[in-house]
Amino acid sequence: MTLLQSTEPALTAPALQFSRVVKIFRRARVLDGVDLMIAAGERVALIGSNGAGKTTLIRCLLGEYVHAGQILVHGLSPRQHRAAVLTRIGFVPQLPPPLKMSVGQLVRFAAALCDAVPEDIYAVAGRLGLDAASLAARPFTQLSGGMKQKLLIAIALGRRADLLILDEPAANLDPEARKTFFELLSERLGQTAMLISSHRLDEVSALVGRVVEMDMGRIVLDDVVADAVALNSIVDCRVRIKRAEAAFAAALSAWNFSGDASQLNWTGEVSGADRLRFLGVIARYTALIDDFSLTERKT
Repeated sequence: MTLLQSTEPALTAPALQFSRVVKIFRRARVLDGVDLMIAAGERVALIGSNGAGKTTLIRCLLGEYVHAGQILVHGLSPRQHRAAVLTRIGFVPQLPPPLKMSVGQLVRFAAALCDAVPEDIYAVAGRLGLDAASLAARPFTQLSGGMKQKLLIAIALGRRADLLILDEPAANLDPEARKTFFELLSERLGQTAMLISSHRLDEVSALVGRVVEMDMGRIVLDDVVADAVALNSIVDCRVRIKRAEAAFAAALSAWNFSGDASQLNWTGEVSGADRLRFLGVIARYTALIDDFSLTERKT
């Protein structure tokens, strides 16, 4: 008896592997022999300045570009098995695409592509503060930047993807939505590999356990993050200032902080993964601050 063998590779670790990947546009060598391996469940930041090659690497990973070298997602080539690979990937682009379809059409289309349930996508959007079901008839292009970002995140996280590719994922989110976004990521820990792209390390360092830096199409740094932060942690903050200041009040109100009657004492909480971003805001008012404390706790 003859056994028929599958023509597709078996799903084996690592979750993602780049081997000597080269991409040339005209005469420009945008990717120059990239070697990288990401294990299942690993969280990796992909950083580098604009033009370093991050976006091109991601587009090759999604099967959009022909390239030299090899890319494998759980043993599958994104070019040869694109449909199968894309069902296993949740992708949040840096810039929302100019889609002409309505919100409802987009959700149904995305769910059908990745074998998901539209209701699960709507549920994730609701946790992010977006009632997407009530916007089902509205064209996607008419949503605000923050609403588009929440919907795209909901589409990526509203299913059980093996690999999440997030390109500046929280750039357009308000602090409360960012906190929820980090909670959603924490629910995937140990199950889903994550590749989080950014041009600023302080934006993503708390989200990952490893940092990969690109420059001129090459990987110039691959290191472990020493100060990893639990994605589900919360930091309680107390700030006392020397005098009431309208600009300071507006800045902390945007983070949902509350001030007392004198507007001198402020309290609130931020996600542990967002603490560097918050400290950057506080640093603008160093001369105004009289006392400041942070206390981290896990939810």
